[in-house]
Parts: sequence; C-alpha cells; structure tokens
Amino acid sequence: MREDFLYHIWKYQKFNSEGLITSAGDTINIVHPGFQNELSGPDFFNAKIQIGEQLWAGNVEMHLRSSDWYFHRHEENPNYDNVILHVVWDHDVEIFRKNDSIIPTLELKDRIEKGILEAYEKLLLKDHLKINCENDFRNFSDFQVEHWLERLYFERLEEKSKLILQLLAETGNNWEAVLFAILFKSFGLNVNSESFLNIARSIDFKIIQKISNSQFSMEALLLGQAGLIKHEDKYSLELMKEYEFLRNKYSLDNKYLESPQFFRLRPDNFPTIRLAQLAALYGKKKSIFYDLIEANTVRDLKNLFDLEISEYWRTHYNFGKTHTRRNKKLSSNFIDLLLINCIIPINHCYSGFIGEENEQYIQELISGIKLEKNSIIQIFNELRPKTANNAMDSQALLQLKNEYCDLNKCLQCELGASLLKKSPKYI
Repeated sequence: MREDFLYHIWKYQKFNSEGLITSAGDTINIVHPGFQNELSGPDFFNAKIQIGEQLWAGNVEMHLRSSDWYFHRHEENPNYDNVILHVVWDHDVEIFRKNDSIIPTLELKDRIEKGILEAYEKLLLKDHLKINCENDFRNFSDFQVEHWLERLYFERLEEKSKLILQLLAETGNNWEAVLFAILFKSFGLNVNSESFLNIARSIDFKIIQKISNSQFSMEALLLGQAGLIKHEDKYSLELMKEYEFLRNKYSLDNKYLESPQFFRLRPDNFPTIRLAQLAALYGKKKSIFYDLIEANTVRDLKNLFDLEISEYWRTHYNFGKTHTRRNKKLSSNFIDLLLINCIIPINHCYSGFIGEENEQYIQELISGIKLEKNSIIQIFNELRPKTANNAMDSQALLQLKNEYCDLNKCLQCELGASLLKKSPKYI
C-alpha cells in the first residue's frame, strides 16, 4: 500500500465515519477534511476537525504507520507544528508535539470498505501488460472519457506554455522572437529540438528581421550558426563566405552550440533540410506572428507554411551529393505537428497575455487536426476502439500515459479514481 491511497480515501471521505475516535479515545467530527497540498509540508491544509469538545483548524498529516512521523523527522520541522490530526493506516506508536502533548491520531485500517481495497489492489498492486486499468478501460462511459481527455489536453497545453512564457520574459515580450524560437524547436522534432532551440536563442531576432529580404543570407546564417556548412561544392563555399560576413558583422558566436544530429533521421528530416525550410519561411517576410494569430482556420494556418525551398536543396539533402530534383515542401503531417506543438500553444499564451478567453477556439482548431499515430495511441485504441479521433484526443492520451499511467498516478486520474467504488461491506 502507498500513501496516495490514504490521500484518496481522506480527500473523498471513503471510509466508515461513524463513531470516529482518536487513539486516546476522544471523539472526532470531520467538519472539513482540508485541501490536498501538492507541495512540501503537511498533506492537507485548512482542515476543520472537532476533537472532543474543541473545534480545531489546521493541517492533517498522513502516514501508513504512526512511527513514519519520526522516520520522516517531522518532529524537527516547524512546518508540522500546526498538525491537528495524524491520519494513519496502522497506529503503532503515539506521536508527541514539542511540548510533549500527544498529536491526535486516527487509524483507518478497520474502516475502509472491502470493495475499495480490492479495487485498489487490482489497479495498483497487480502486474499489467499495458496500463493499470487495462481490463476496465473499455467500460468507462463516453462522457467520462471525453471529459477527462479534454482536461488532459489543456493540462498538456499548459505544460507546453511554460517554455513560451519563459522565452517571452527572455525577449522582453517580443512575440515574433518567441515564435521564431518555438518554431525552431518544432522543426527540430524530437531528435534535434533542443539543438535547434539553442541555435535560435543564439541569434538576436533583430538580425533575422534585418536580413529577411534574402533567403540566401538566411540560409547562410542558420546553417552556419548550426555548424553544418561543409566545403563540398561552390554553393557551400558561397554560403560559408556569407556566413563569415554575417558572423563578423553581428558578432555571432556558435562555439558552444551542439551541432544537430543526422543519425536515424529520414532524409526529409535532415537538419540541413529543416533549416533551409526555415530560411525559406523567414527569408521572405520580416514577421509572421500576427499572420498566424489572425488566421481563423486550420487551412488558413497551413497556407502560411506553403514555402519554396531554395534550388540547391531541391537536389541535395546535404552538401555535395545530388539526387533527383524534388520540391521538398512541408508535408501536411509535418505542418500538423507545427500546429500542435507550436502555433496553438503560442496562440493560447498570447490570448492569455492580452486577457482574452480562447478555449473554444483552441478546441475547434486542435479537433480539426488528424490524430497522431504512435504506439501510445495504438494502446488506447486497442483497449477501447476509437478512444482517439483527432489531435486533441491523441495529445490528451499522451499526457495520460506519460504523466499518469507510467507514474502510477491512478488515484489522481479521473478514470482510475472512479474504479474505487464503495461496496456495502466493511472489513
């Protein structure tokens, strides 16, 4: 058993509350259980509990055994001085305050319904092949699943927003510069996301705006700063010459930047190609942020990424070796990823920045994008057909798997917690 089970039991009061007494025999009346504390300190704060004739307001601490209080050295921490009730599974020793008075203790092991314990053991204490609730996932109602996935999507969106807000502070609220950095990160995909982000951060966005009328100069800047220009042919020599000019003019430094990786990437995802595509995007316009913000539909957004890569890269994936000519436009699937990981989170943050609510608009946008296909989405769709129908669902399921299922946070999951239902018999 884990303490999170006790948190769940206490939070939702899923125990026999008739005739509650402390280990010392005083009556207990729970007026309010308090609010769960996700930070350091006692587990629940602002509880109201009547013990005997006295009504107390303060914190509640929970342990599997009373003696864990001393094992965790709470007696040395002043944050625990105002604990008014110690709730435990098994009371094995009395706990004292600094003034030698006993901290009232409530033991729960004989007050938990048998059905709840059985459900908990089935969910978290037995081996499973895919996810803990795999045998029950099909049976959740459509309303339960849809409601929880919607919450999970916006939870994931808030996580994506953290970097955006950090960049906003770094750039002095320059939304164009923030978009530039987040686009770079997205173009790098999983393999090169951090490398691309660091490249973007190493370039003052004012430089991008100054050379935005030249796709060639933009290519030289991006490929040169990434350390990817190799002396293989005439074009590479021209790019290097231009990069050296820009590097000296704008005092650029790429000494400590990690070069992007090619390993295990399909040619269309080579960093040279992705950076050339970014050069095509920023080599024709000084700014694109407000165009993206003012776009109303997924189609409008996708049209903004209809770019033409330079002639050299239509016959190359890297410097030197040529291949049959290809346009190398951004694929529809790749643009979907840009919308999911960059454009929609930026839009969400900007709306919050200017004080506007846009949840419905965001929901319409993300729901209009095809679902992602990967092993995680496949798991859920196998357990419950058509769990994911669009990108909002697939993003939510990624959040569910990574932040709840894999971490055994079933009791913080709306679906998992619903499985701990009451049965008519107590132990």
